[in-house]
Amino acid sequence: MIPTTPVTVKDGIANPAPLGLCAFGMTTVLLNIHNAGFFEMNTMILAMGIFYGGLAQVIAGVIEAKKNNTFGLTAFTSYGFFWLSLVGLLVMPKLGWGAAPSEGAMCAYLSIWGVFTLLLFFGTLKLNRALQFVFASLTILFFLLVAGDATGNSDIKHLAGYEGIICGASAIYTGIANVLNEIYGKVVMPVGPVNV
Repeated sequence: MIPTTPVTVKDGIANPAPLGLCAFGMTTVLLNIHNAGFFEMNTMILAMGIFYGGLAQVIAGVIEAKKNNTFGLTAFTSYGFFWLSLVGLLVMPKLGWGAAPSEGAMCAYLSIWGVFTLLLFFGTLKLNRALQFVFASLTILFFLLVAGDATGNSDIKHLAGYEGIICGASAIYTGIANVLNEIYGKVVMPVGPVNV
């Protein structure tokens, strides 16, 4: 007798997206609490940038490759190396490994990441509303940071900090929603699936 219900075969690999989203989100929130003016740049932010925002996202991206998810591979691996390169930009000059980047250089660095994020945003249009919000708010964050560095206006930098807290929180929400929705087998935290 032929079964009437389809059999789902899983690849045996856990979903790495929650790890990548939470790593990105928590590190983004902490950096932007600094950008909003609540505390100085310190080793707490740098360590998060290396180990959680950086390495954990790269690991998530590599697992996405094993799951044949090109978007996840590109996003998580890229932003993992973004965090590692950002820490490098801050720490390498203090170690005497080169000159600190000028404001113009930081504008170029943040601008290229803003353009990259905007381009990835178009990929989220086929995914879900939560990811659309994460990538749209991250695009805005990068360009607010560019404006802050280009003008030297601390109010813009503080505004970027508050916007970055929202961006990071949205990534944490999306990551935890993935975990809880999978565990409970139903929508506990909605992510707004896109009907295409």
